[in-house]
Amino acid sequence: MTTLASGTDTLTRDALTVLQPGFTGTTAPDWLLRRLGEGLASVGLFGRNIASPGQLAALTAQLRAERDDVLVAIDEEGGDVTRLEVRSGSSFPGNHALGAVDDVELTRQVARELGRRLAACGVNLNWAPSADVNSDPRNPVIGVRSFGADTALAARHTAAYVTGLQSAGVAACTKHFPGHGDTAVDSHHALPRIDVSAEVLAERELTPFRAAIAAGSRAVMSAHILVPALDPEHPATLSRRILTGLLRDDLGYDGLIVTDGMEMRAIAGTYGIERGSVLAIAAGADAICVGGGLADDAIVLRLRDALVSAVRTGELPEERLADAAERVRALARWTGTADRSPDGAHGTEIGLQAARRALTVTAAPGLGDPATFEALTEPPYVAALTPIANIAVGDETPWGVAAELIHLLPGTVTGSFTAEDADGGEAGHHAGRAALQAAGTRRIVAVVRDEHRHPWMTGALDVLLSARPDTVVVEMGVPQATPRGALHIATHGAARVCGRAAAEVIAGATGR
Repeated sequence: MTTLASGTDTLTRDALTVLQPGFTGTTAPDWLLRRLGEGLASVGLFGRNIASPGQLAALTAQLRAERDDVLVAIDEEGGDVTRLEVRSGSSFPGNHALGAVDDVELTRQVARELGRRLAACGVNLNWAPSADVNSDPRNPVIGVRSFGADTALAARHTAAYVTGLQSAGVAACTKHFPGHGDTAVDSHHALPRIDVSAEVLAERELTPFRAAIAAGSRAVMSAHILVPALDPEHPATLSRRILTGLLRDDLGYDGLIVTDGMEMRAIAGTYGIERGSVLAIAAGADAICVGGGLADDAIVLRLRDALVSAVRTGELPEERLADAAERVRALARWTGTADRSPDGAHGTEIGLQAARRALTVTAAPGLGDPATFEALTEPPYVAALTPIANIAVGDETPWGVAAELIHLLPGTVTGSFTAEDADGGEAGHHAGRAALQAAGTRRIVAVVRDEHRHPWMTGALDVLLSARPDTVVVEMGVPQATPRGALHIATHGAARVCGRAAAEVIAGATGR
């Protein structure tokens, strides 16, 4: 590869400044520290970089020893998408649970406490919240990451979340502009398309982003989606009409525009990451997020040189790159001077309190009030009907109720069952029969995640409930399917605290 940049000139520094790369390991590699010295201004952290709060604080201190104003970003939504607690599950419920409670002050408090924990570890930019209106229940990547399908609800909670997070001195990055909710395609794998009118977009998708902008969101993340009513040719991340014309000019947004991960197939598989990055900056983006999957010095150099080359050939105006770099530096200055509100010492219990309030508990028809449900006193068999996790969530984060039930009912046994390639029918029935056999005489607790999107889960539950109508069903995704079971508990998310709240109900614990 021909290196086009010297590492010291203004153009090269600006090209490095607009990158938000990741890396592997729990300490900063030498190449990353070297690039920080040459102009790199941001670093993105993922679950692979985090072992403990103390280790994370040491890592961010290592980065700041090289550059004291570095932006340290993380994808910490709470709920299903957690990096701080990637191996244990989050202490905070996600957006859908907060939307189910619909207490904007609670949302603000949860976001503030999450922000306080991030700030204590040296993180100052959070790629959250998701402002997407989950209007398509088939959505495979947003789901419980959304506050809900109601536009006004999503808007007021997005604003509360931004306010709470930034009151702790952590910049919010509201995503995924102009809205990723009305799609049945995951942009990690392909390019989604949203075919609705500009009027629908203005009233539905854009309303939560207007609320976020009004609340002072310091950053906005673009979506890798095609929205023909706004731009029939370019996905939002690469669209000047959407990033500059709509977000900047029409909505009056003046903060940092960050791209979603450029290695996602929606961009990498169609434009390639180098060309995609040049087009994104030209369209109005200010920061290129890359590093979820591509995380080494080579990718930083490739993108740096692609940007420098595009300026030198006239494809990318130098002033556009300089403007983008200055917006990155402006956000860094804000994080260094941000006021941290003195209120909100809500402590570790705020997440569990929110998860308890988010539960929807329904008794089976004919059994009356769920309050009459007789709590389990013997250890049950927990059958987890497990879908393939989407990339945003990852498969390393545990979910379910078994771990929490083991504490409350020692001796609880669990098993995981899947039939992801099935369309319902026999494969789902097979999973159900396998769960029945494994359970033996124990009471069954069946745990599902988005039953409505997985016909095989429906088939498995049919088998379980036919043979064992006293089965308790816990839905930890979007509760779109009709509640059934001796008791049906909708947690509105799969965070650890959501599992704890459900386990308390099942075991009759007094925590609730």
